[in-house]
Amino acid sequence: MKTVYVPVSDPYEVRIGPGLLPTLGSTVRTLCPRAAQYVLVTDAGVGRHWGEITASSLDATGLAGDTYTLPEGEASKTAANLVDVLNFAAARHLTRSDVFIALGGGMVGDLTGLAAATYMRGVAYIQLPTTLLAAVDSSVGGKTAVDLPAGKNLMGAFWQPKHVLCDTDTLSTLSDAEFTSGCAEVIKTAVLFDADLFARLLREGKDFDREAVIAQCVDYKQDVVAEDERDTGRRAFLNLGHTMGHALEAESGFALSHGQAVAIGMATVCRAAAKTGLCPDDVPRQMEDILEKFGLPTRTDIPFSALVERIRSDKKRSGGAISIIVPVRIGACAIRTMDTAAAVEFMKAGL
Repeated sequence: MKTVYVPVSDPYEVRIGPGLLPTLGSTVRTLCPRAAQYVLVTDAGVGRHWGEITASSLDATGLAGDTYTLPEGEASKTAANLVDVLNFAAARHLTRSDVFIALGGGMVGDLTGLAAATYMRGVAYIQLPTTLLAAVDSSVGGKTAVDLPAGKNLMGAFWQPKHVLCDTDTLSTLSDAEFTSGCAEVIKTAVLFDADLFARLLREGKDFDREAVIAQCVDYKQDVVAEDERDTGRRAFLNLGHTMGHALEAESGFALSHGQAVAIGMATVCRAAAKTGLCPDDVPRQMEDILEKFGLPTRTDIPFSALVERIRSDKKRSGGAISIIVPVRIGACAIRTMDTAAAVEFMKAGL
């Protein structure tokens, strides 16, 4: 097992390794000693595989609780489902000393975190990521959200989890497509921070050591989050590929997974950066090589004209400007702030 410490305003640990779900009950008892109840939020697929072992661990410590099961997929990350979870908790008289448990991927973690942030103005929650994407990215850092019709994650709050428990056994039930989607965020971390990790991934492909690489990615993320908890500066680097990626996700009606969309977004930014002289010509080639090795897409058939308004509505917009994360080389990136029109033209150059 590996442990990564996240030194934010309310610090917590991320534990990574096999066989950790049965320890959840004792973890909750230690971290939330006044808790008497829990609400476990999951989705139908994850609940089938891991719901019973999770609930049993909680129940064995004397905690009382119920499970709220969402339909699978990003389309469930809605304000309506958020309100349903809140009403579910209220009907069970959950108090401020009790706890929400998020068992699932990014959709479940984001929605449950926002429920915890808003229920009675804030209660504790614990993240149990069951996808690679959630393990290396969304479960750590305290960004919680649901989607609005206008775009991804437009309704949200910063609310740090009390603990993140990443049982790597849960990755065994992922489809190849789901695991591959998570690999996009692993590749993103390497492009941002670590040329050696990039070379290792290019060499090993999907056979990388899961526990070690997840811990390495989480360690990079905690370093950024600790410096910029509220996403006003350096944390913007973590959005590499996400302006185009979120636009593609939403415009596809989430037929493109988050990882697929971010992969296209990263490739687009690299091509645009090379065409505009912001990075060497070999960077987009290296990016395309690694994405193709992992079975991730590098281009889209969605017409660019359909994406323009979504790019303009990007939640990372500030006034009339958008900050685009641009690779300088593999392992190092820069933030380029452009007015909205220039950002649209920049993305178009990368198609």
